[in-house]
Amino acid sequence: MKLIIVTGLSGSGKSTTLHTLEDMGYYCVDNLPVFMLESFGRELAQSEDDAYQLTAIGIDARNRSDCLLKAPAVVQDLRKRGIDCEILFLEAQDEALLRRFSETRRKHPLTAADVPLAEAVELERTLLEPLLSHADLKVDTTHTNIHELRSIIRQRLASGPKAPKEISILFQSFGHKHGVPKDADFVYDVRCLPNPHWIAELRPYTGCDQPVVDFLGQDAQVRKMLEHIVDFLQTWIPAFEEDGRSYLTVAIGCTGGQHRSVYLAEQLARHFQSQGRNILIRHRELP
Repeated sequence: MKLIIVTGLSGSGKSTTLHTLEDMGYYCVDNLPVFMLESFGRELAQSEDDAYQLTAIGIDARNRSDCLLKAPAVVQDLRKRGIDCEILFLEAQDEALLRRFSETRRKHPLTAADVPLAEAVELERTLLEPLLSHADLKVDTTHTNIHELRSIIRQRLASGPKAPKEISILFQSFGHKHGVPKDADFVYDVRCLPNPHWIAELRPYTGCDQPVVDFLGQDAQVRKMLEHIVDFLQTWIPAFEEDGRSYLTVAIGCTGGQHRSVYLAEQLARHFQSQGRNILIRHRELP
């Protein structure tokens, strides 16, 4: 039995995520009070109904703060009962959240006469910190539209219950000038490498295109950077698996997210795919 707890900041895409999981065959419950989580999980563990073998619940900051503090311990107890329980946390940068609420004209659940929107967002971050710090999978939706978020959820959670020690690795390229992804476990800054942007004939291409692949592939610095990242990940991925991690996000950033980061993310994905690992790849700044 698999239970996914969908939580995170208001406006970051929790409803879209629950709808996507529902389309994937999950039985979904939104806005479950945390004080009901333990009894809800206990009933799930005792149920023999196939309809609940894949279940997702939404939890938000409207719960009491003391309940939110206890939530990670409740999750640990559910795991001891044999439930494959994961916390999925959705977040976004403040500017994106404020813009979304402004565009949709929706009310933030924590705003009040004496609590403006910006303060409500900050308060929500504080209240949800216990869940964020124990999240199995974090997704930053700052630069993600609804369709892209649905795709990310389907890709990362499509396999349902995972085999023990199996880990899903996402290699994500990005541009530093657009902000560092908040959901990354490791961030590699490759702006020190030769930049194809400054070569006129290479500028229109991306790190997926052969002219850029040839240019970067023959550079000694690029090869050394790739080698060092591979060595690091090959050394430490098994440690994450031994620790029970199911997801790992590795972000590679250059200036604009078009050439160097894309190339290295592609090369890393290819290398670890050749080892039979469960690999996903996303180029945040490419159309």
